Amino acid sequence: MTGTGVATVGDCRIAYRRAGTSGPPVVLCHGAGIDDATVSWRHAIDALSEDYRVYAIDWPEYGRSTGSVTHTIETYVDVLAGFLESLPYERVSLVGISMGGGAALGYALERPDRIEQLALVDSYGLGGRLPNALPWKLLSRVPGMTEFGKIAAGATTDSVRLVLDSLVADSGGLSDEFVDDARAKLMEPGSIQAFKEFQGNELSYDGRVATNFVDDLESLSVPTLLIHGEEDPLVPLEWSVRAAELIPEAELDVIENCGHWAPRERPERFNESLRNWLPDRRCAPTPEYPLAEMPGITRVGD
Repeated sequence: MTGTGVATVGDCRIAYRRAGTSGPPVVLCHGAGIDDATVSWRHAIDALSEDYRVYAIDWPEYGRSTGSVTHTIETYVDVLAGFLESLPYERVSLVGISMGGGAALGYALERPDRIEQLALVDSYGLGGRLPNALPWKLLSRVPGMTEFGKIAAGATTDSVRLVLDSLVADSGGLSDEFVDDARAKLMEPGSIQAFKEFQGNELSYDGRVATNFVDDLESLSVPTLLIHGEEDPLVPLEWSVRAAELIPEAELDVIENCGHWAPRERPERFNESLRNWLPDRRCAPTPEYPLAEMPGITRVGD
């Protein structure tokens, strides 16, 4: 069974995709920029739904989620906390990519008792400086450039591949489906505004970031898988290598011929890694009440 839903978290309405009717719960957190639950997790949702209850959320002002927030990791941790409180499970497994990884990690550090296992994919929050992110910030500060860039990038599939070239290992080898998803996202009204605000709050002009959990990693008590594209041009591979050494119970999986978007660049390889890591489906917890009776949840189709 697949479907969609909306959870009310504070003043936000958090949209999510849902799949799977049995097995342990897994919550997927997408990244920043031209992203949402579908863009990053299209293949992962289907692959995991055979054995898990899957929830893939849209952050505020991404996808179909609404709500005016301050776009920072601290805010996203709070939003994630509210969403998880609306689910009928004592513990879930969390998977986050890029910005979503930073939020998932921040929550896991605060509430390890609520997390079964954690997977961080090319994750933000594991280092102090992102030098290759600086051009994005500079462009976002030029009046009208973000809006112009959206229109130009979404004009043709070739221009979308050009944008993705700064994020992936081989933009020419991307599936047409991935390019179409990115193009549709680029053409959405206001789809880049949240990313622009996040950059303003989290990234300085010398590449320094506002969120860096490195000093907290040795205290992380959650089993953690770090997945990183070997050719990630945005988040240094060294971040995940160091994190795997610091986190007490951690594994590192480096995916060859892959950049920043492993779930879409190498979907089969990524899904295999994730499925091998997640808890056995036979350990599924029993919900305290049916989905239709979840507090704060509105069912939207199925």
